[in-house]
Amino acid sequence: MSAIITEKFRQHNADQFVESFSEAAASTYYLFLGKATGFTSSTSGGTDSSPPTPADSVKEEAFSWDSMLGAKLISSTDIKYSIPRRDWVNSTIYDMYEHDISASNTSTSGSSNLYDSTFYFLTSDYRVYKVLDNNAGTVYSGSEPTSTSNSPFTLGGYILKYMYTISTSDFAKYGTSDFIPVTTDSTVSTNAVDGKIEALVVTGGSGYTNGTYYAAVYGDGTSQGTSSGAVVRITISGGIITSFGLSAGTDTTLNSAGTGYTFGYVNLGAGFTFSDAALTSASSIGSGSGGVISIITSPKGGHGFNAVTELGGHYVMAAVTLTQAEGDDFTTANDFRSVGLVVDPTNFGTTTVATSTTARQTYVVRLDTNSGVFDPDEVITQASTGAVGKVVEWDNTLSLLYYQQESYKGFGTSATTGGYVAFSGTNTITGGTSGTTGTSSGTSETLTLLNNNTITLVSGYVTPELAADSGNIIYLENRKPIQRASDQTEDIKIIIEF
Repeated sequence: MSAIITEKFRQHNADQFVESFSEAAASTYYLFLGKATGFTSSTSGGTDSSPPTPADSVKEEAFSWDSMLGAKLISSTDIKYSIPRRDWVNSTIYDMYEHDISASNTSTSGSSNLYDSTFYFLTSDYRVYKVLDNNAGTVYSGSEPTSTSNSPFTLGGYILKYMYTISTSDFAKYGTSDFIPVTTDSTVSTNAVDGKIEALVVTGGSGYTNGTYYAAVYGDGTSQGTSSGAVVRITISGGIITSFGLSAGTDTTLNSAGTGYTFGYVNLGAGFTFSDAALTSASSIGSGSGGVISIITSPKGGHGFNAVTELGGHYVMAAVTLTQAEGDDFTTANDFRSVGLVVDPTNFGTTTVATSTTARQTYVVRLDTNSGVFDPDEVITQASTGAVGKVVEWDNTLSLLYYQQESYKGFGTSATTGGYVAFSGTNTITGGTSGTTGTSSGTSETLTLLNNNTITLVSGYVTPELAADSGNIIYLENRKPIQRASDQTEDIKIIIEF
């Protein structure tokens, strides 16, 4: 049994995802960074130079929570529909929009799907154009287009349709070397006409009678088959249907584009061609053969009515900026190796979905007495409890030790039983590499951090702000180590394809 997941299904899923950020019962999404410790074959698999591909498993999600460093709320203004980036370059052959691209009717470039073909491009001033006619698959030869006309226009031998312009701010936030944001221009949309025929594909044939003729377009359009419907003007020279006017590079021009067509036909037989635009005087174009005029029907609503669906916007980009320590919730003293999205996580110790702008995901203990400086990534132990962890950051000014406990045996587990043991009490903590020791007095207090944010310790300790294993991690990517710094800002862009 044959089946297919359609473009409409992909677009529907993309629409549902975008809507989930702002609908009445909106979901809550966080972008998170994680994995300050290196990838190794004995723990997470892979290496720092060749990170492992995340597994789609319960185990992988649990490990991601264990190694999470911090999370930032994604707002609806951080989300944008996107499409693959295709830059305008002169002397290039572009595909054209066709309503029936398939395995048996491929595009000029050989694509069997319209949305994989190069039927649109981006100019240097961030304007996006759709190619309605590519001059029978020949090279675009002309200047870079700048027109914002609501009507198709001819340039470089092609017929082009202006779609929209990306604002400078949107391009800065959402533009990448591979993707660009896509939006619908309201003026273009208002002027779009549903079922208007704006392109044709023609085979010239031979042996026809020279002259100019007019033919009605039959199909399901409004007033089809009459002068009030779509009418094609046909110019024949040397017995061949030749190019003329609007169709630059094809072989006909539309005298009237009509409306409401989802399919259309032009009959070149005797009795079906006409000598004037009003279709009042029938005249044969002769006994030629091989000529074909194929009608290209527009997408629903007409060209430009909905740029997102017309250009294949089943990609959604989440673009989040992390500025330095982000509320003191993202360490700048260590690196990270994983990036992910989690939906509807809850606050630590509750079932309430989190709403804070940022969330720190490391444990913290204040060591009122210490013998030195703890090294990032060194193993720490608490002999009296059996707790094991690794250092994320050491704040020497406030004597705050930020740490994690991952779920690998011998790393956050009891050395004797393998069971998980938390750091607790006024027991001594020892650094395995530095040899530094420290002890918490167990005091409950609120401290002011570097960026004037506060942290509240209960009996000397602070838990992560989001509950581990809550919500659902819906995206995870492993990368080579990225080192952070106190003056550093990261623009993180995640593309989700539906």
